[in-house]
Amino acid sequence: MLGDELNKNAFDPADLEKGRCALLVIDILGDPNASPMKEALAPVVDNAAHLCDAARAAGVPVVFANDAHIPGLDRELELWGPHGLAGTPEAQPAPQLRCSEGDFVVDKRRYSAFYQTGLRLLLDELGVDTLICIGMDTNICVRHTVADAYFDNFSIVVVDDATLTFLVGDQEEGLAYMETCYAARIASTDDVAAFLAS
Repeated sequence: MLGDELNKNAFDPADLEKGRCALLVIDILGDPNASPMKEALAPVVDNAAHLCDAARAAGVPVVFANDAHIPGLDRELELWGPHGLAGTPEAQPAPQLRCSEGDFVVDKRRYSAFYQTGLRLLLDELGVDTLICIGMDTNICVRHTVADAYFDNFSIVVVDDATLTFLVGDQEEGLAYMETCYAARIASTDDVAAFLAS
């Protein structure tokens, strides 16, 4: 395929500097144990929790980007119905991720965690130039966030088994798109956890 010969963005921990990384957790919200999709969600949430713990232990900032929609205003609700409404438990990080005082929370009202939020300012203040992205839905909020990160010149890692597609498209195609179009390095939870522990 056109561009394949230029795609040299395989995950290599030697290319990363922990002190310049942040773990960006995108829309892993509510209690997955109360969801009808519990079986599909459980392994992804478990991997996300493992990475949150590993990042904290390594001194890498954990940033939660959470839907916080306003009923009657947010256009996204017209497409997907009520979800992630501001102030509800469904707009809070999954309890398994143990969001704590040392973490950062950025509320968002559109797919991208960068759009009309304070995320860019926060990352600049933290000295971050590389985002390790996990979350849901791979082809919607993760993809749009990764696109904006690429446009803002961040290096990007997407963790394949700590992301999930369940609304639009295919997981593998979504990962391949971000790898090809946004230079995202695709890695596993084990790979990233090993990097954080090194």
